Amino acid sequence: MEEVKRQFSDKALKDFKLIDRATLENDESAFAELMSRYKKPVYHMILKMVRNVDDAEDLTIEAFAKAFRNLARFKKDYTFSTWLFRIATNNAIDFIRKKKLETYSLNTSFTDDSGESVNIDVEASDRTPDQEAINAQKIELVRMFVTKLPAKYQRLVKLRYFDELSYEEIAQELEAPLGTVKAQLHRARELMYELVKDKKKHI
Repeated sequence: MEEVKRQFSDKALKDFKLIDRATLENDESAFAELMSRYKKPVYHMILKMVRNVDDAEDLTIEAFAKAFRNLARFKKDYTFSTWLFRIATNNAIDFIRKKKLETYSLNTSFTDDSGESVNIDVEASDRTPDQEAINAQKIELVRMFVTKLPAKYQRLVKLRYFDELSYEEIAQELEAPLGTVKAQLHRARELMYELVKDKKKHI
């Protein structure tokens, strides 16, 4: 077993310890630290696929929600980052199909922290059973932090993530300019990520 462990980087071994704390002790600070370690690389990877900042930010939240929901099933045969990137890319691919977006990055491969190649495999177009749970998983993660946001941001986040309204529909609902809605939602996401960092520091 020691021989197997030496194949992993120090970063990967640290991830394994965080996963144990998260799954065995339900330690919220461990979840927060995992998110803090991988938010940027996951976001930039998704952005290359969907070519839209707002969609990339939404899909990043979804990827972590799905990963955290299924963390107890993670096996340490490969790195957490490999597993997380596959969840994120498959979710983004489903989004691209659903929106019928054109993309030329589906054949791109990425390298995780252990130097392993992570390919974005386009699966059959049939929806997987996991897809039905995505909305619930997304809401679960957002709820961890949304109640701590200022009231005006809470309403925006609920309309976007709970009611799944488009930016245009939210602008109509609030009778606000589209640019204002996008800017405030962007700020709301930033505040949620800051809450993640604070939780990691103080719990």
